Amino acid sequence: MDTRRRIPRTDAVLRDPRLAEAVRRLGPEAVKSAVRRAQDSARRGEVPPEDVTDTAVALLPSTVGGLRPVINATGVLLHTNLGRAPLSRAARSAVREAAGPTDVELDLATGVRARRGRTALDALGARVPAARAVHVVNNGAAALVLAATALAAGREIVISRGEMVEIGDGFRLPDLLVSTGARLREVGTTNRTSVADYADALGPRTGFVLKVHPSNFRITGFTRAAGTRELAALGVPVVVDIGSGLLAPHPLLPDEPDAEGQLRAGASLVTASGDKLLGGPQCGLLLGDDALVRTLSRHPLARALRVDKLTLAALEATLTGPGTPTADALSADPARLRHRAERLARALSADGVDARAVPSEATVGGGGAPGVTLPSAALSLPQTYATALRTGPTPVVGRLEGGRCLLDLRAVPAEDDERLAEAVRAASEGRASCG
Repeated sequence: MDTRRRIPRTDAVLRDPRLAEAVRRLGPEAVKSAVRRAQDSARRGEVPPEDVTDTAVALLPSTVGGLRPVINATGVLLHTNLGRAPLSRAARSAVREAAGPTDVELDLATGVRARRGRTALDALGARVPAARAVHVVNNGAAALVLAATALAAGREIVISRGEMVEIGDGFRLPDLLVSTGARLREVGTTNRTSVADYADALGPRTGFVLKVHPSNFRITGFTRAAGTRELAALGVPVVVDIGSGLLAPHPLLPDEPDAEGQLRAGASLVTASGDKLLGGPQCGLLLGDDALVRTLSRHPLARALRVDKLTLAALEATLTGPGTPTADALSADPARLRHRAERLARALSADGVDARAVPSEATVGGGGAPGVTLPSAALSLPQTYATALRTGPTPVVGRLEGGRCLLDLRAVPAEDDERLAEAVRAASEGRASCG
């Protein structure tokens, strides 16, 4: 008898309590898709007909979204392709709490409308005392767009040629600024720009002087750049884009500008990203002079660039809660990383995996701290593991180096070590079955 005749009908499979519950959680289409895939497996003879229901349950997605959580073992702490900073537990909890109705724009005591996201803005202001006012938009580029539109549309932005940067995916800062209706007044040369170059370019049409931190490259040798304090003495607004979102100095990143330091040096406005070294959600931070920030926050464009309640909740929890995964990764002890790599290598070697513990070097990434390397440790596997790990049940993204697949542990929380080991074992079994 053809065993395919014994494959259960879809409606019969859906009566299983596990799948009925999944319909409530995931919706009928996602569950039916899993059932159809299980039935197809049975038709191909990959599973017996009586296992179709269990197979369908195993094929159910964890969520209905298309994004899949991955383990970042690249050695790049803020990997843009992996969403940059992972949120802290406190921030994730805050997002869940804010998912329903909240008082994001309502004063519960009086019952009247209140300043949107006031507690998050207060938390940001408290972390940067030199800022007289703060505002938040939906990303770092939006912060610059709002500043350029509100302060320099139809006017000039004076900027050094050495700071006309291009970042990832062909995105060029000059194109962004020109799109606002501002005109760029380039001064100096690629490697040397003095304060006199800026002064000579100032005139009645000057909107502001823009200083951009070249956060994804370095120019060394015969160089000169005007400092914020020098530019502030010129008597026009100075906007400083620090990029990486470092709010205060960090001992491991002495060359990375921070918001507090730039404001104390005389910057009128500082712009930054929230999903980089701050370790929070994607957003753009504007900090500085009270009158300037008020002008920006009341500009019509501010409404189009505003953040939602989930971002505000995650930002506040990042600012006021315990340490972030980014901070933990940045300050990880190299000796502890080496110990973790050795323990993982021993356990996997005992299972027949060609795994070795090796020294490694990690980087900050995310357009921050160019040239800074962080001593780390990695699990070294055959190069062929890379694809199997990326496409496995728990995707792991490493890097290829010296003909091996390296899984750097600096950006991997210690509590994920067992998940990482299980992913490697699953990849090993998959390679064996393919062989």
